[in-house]
Amino acid sequence: MKKSINTFLKHPTKDNDNRSANPPVTRASTILFNTMQEMISHEKKIKLHKNITHYSYGRYGSTTTIELENIIKKLEAAYHVFLTGTGFGGISLALMSLCRPGDEIIVSDNVYGPTKEITEDLLKQFNIIAKFYNPEKFEDLRNKISKKTKMIFVENPGSNTFEFQDLNKIVRIAKKKNIVTMLDNTWGTPLYLKPLKIGFDISFSSATKYFSGHSDAMGGTLAVNKKVYKKIMFFYKLSGYRMSADEAYLIIRGLRTLDVRLKQHYENAIKVINYLKKHRKVKEILFPYKPKSKNYKLWKKYYSGATSLFSIVIKSRKKSSVIKFVNSLELFGIGYSWGGFESLAILQDLKKKTEYIKGRHFYRFGKDEHIVRLHIGLEEPKELIADLNKALKFVK
Repeated sequence: MKKSINTFLKHPTKDNDNRSANPPVTRASTILFNTMQEMISHEKKIKLHKNITHYSYGRYGSTTTIELENIIKKLEAAYHVFLTGTGFGGISLALMSLCRPGDEIIVSDNVYGPTKEITEDLLKQFNIIAKFYNPEKFEDLRNKISKKTKMIFVENPGSNTFEFQDLNKIVRIAKKKNIVTMLDNTWGTPLYLKPLKIGFDISFSSATKYFSGHSDAMGGTLAVNKKVYKKIMFFYKLSGYRMSADEAYLIIRGLRTLDVRLKQHYENAIKVINYLKKHRKVKEILFPYKPKSKNYKLWKKYYSGATSLFSIVIKSRKKSSVIKFVNSLELFGIGYSWGGFESLAILQDLKKKTEYIKGRHFYRFGKDEHIVRLHIGLEEPKELIADLNKALKFVK
């Protein structure tokens, strides 16, 4: 029986040994074999990328992590999936596996702050140069390509400012010049966008976010095609990057309800946006909700759905009043990350350099325009709107 993705998430595997609805947490460093011949045969299977139920050593994972790998592999339509202990570990794994001294990497300027930090600062120490392009101008990306370009790294939509790019154009020029492409797909998730099907070589997601869905687990998933698999596997085996069985279990649990949660997140977000778009103190909403806008058209071109993370632009000469707005919210927590059941709000000063914000090279917002990122959770939307309405009164 052919299963839809929604049904697959409820019935990805069966634990016939333990009879449990969810796979058990298997923690192991030493993996035991009955004979030397069995051990050698199993290692050959791994090398040939055959289906396996366990690895030969705990550093590579356990039966629990393999369960998660298989679920994400199906969701992403991938050749293989690598799991890491944090979301950022997945980005680091890809960069350190594929980039070498003398290479150049072209990066969308609107990527996640730590992604910019590793590409701009850390890679430079290995003589790997990052060039940042304006995500709203494809010509800028094209003009920055050189014979040294090894990878194009895209985050779609952009972190905090949510610009959407024409992904087919990026893939076409990369394939023409034999450049590896990687897309951070954490916002859209593979439920709504499958980057590998478009032609990207690597699809990254922070499993800490919507995959987990409960703000209590961390992890990263790197879904890859056959082209880059061997190089990443080589570094993966030697680096010690891995996800624990406990984290994998929590993420598997979260994935069971991913489709249901994302649908509710989006419905709640639209209700909140419909309120905010009429509020005189909100200058702009950074989310694809206007049918005639460029971002909306690009979103509809590639995505089958949307999630609940967006930003609002508040114009005020008094930054302190915007901070008071955020501080006064009762139902919105103040904190990093997103994708859990709870609503969150955070003021993002993208012009300054902080631990999580590296500073933008291309920035269209004015001095008195402040970006507040909102994650709409699973609370009652009317109560979230009432909370926002009360707090916005503090903006001067």
